[in-house]
Amino acid sequence: MLVEEGFEVVSVDASDKMLKYALKERWNRRKEAAFENWVIEEANWLTLYDDIKEHIKDGFDAVICLGNSFAHLMDGFGDQREHKQAIGNFEKCLKPGGVLLIDHRNYDNILETGSTPAKSIYYNTSHTADIKTSVLFYCGKPSLVSMDYLIAGNKLTSEFRLSYYPHELKRFQEILSEIFTAKAKHQLYGDFKEMSQVKNPAFYIHLIEKPKA
Repeated sequence: MLVEEGFEVVSVDASDKMLKYALKERWNRRKEAAFENWVIEEANWLTLYDDIKEHIKDGFDAVICLGNSFAHLMDGFGDQREHKQAIGNFEKCLKPGGVLLIDHRNYDNILETGSTPAKSIYYNTSHTADIKTSVLFYCGKPSLVSMDYLIAGNKLTSEFRLSYYPHELKRFQEILSEIFTAKAKHQLYGDFKEMSQVKNPAFYIHLIEKPKA
């Protein structure tokens, strides 16, 4: 992880469960200088800049939002204003020349096929038996994707449901360009590979640089 590699890290989450996990990890490794200096804060993407302003100083080198986590933020107004607000906060936290690394599932393919690939670059898929996918439309537009996971392994099975906003690639690129301006350098990857190397990725990863001037 970044802390182990010697980076100064500020980690934020709005989930008590995730914060508890991070705080426990920091406590268990507190004798290591890097972990002792690891900053962990409760924060909301919609108020992120104000929530952690004291830690931002001249701006971060990078803001990282991976694992399809951004898709947990729904579109409460139907115009994606909250998505823009959150990405705007990410941009404000960056120093000029800093980068945002953010991803989302290939929802274009999910909406077209009605299915979600069980294999993922982010977790051990050897125990993922099935993912049943359903799509909710509102006013003719896809507004929510629910995924029912069946995990089987070690003679135990578990089922759980996760719901996401289905970010379509073109629209997501437009929002990034709107927030960071057309001057920003924007690179797109599929499953962390060059797009020319992967035909139908499970995840799209965006690397966008905040313009220096």
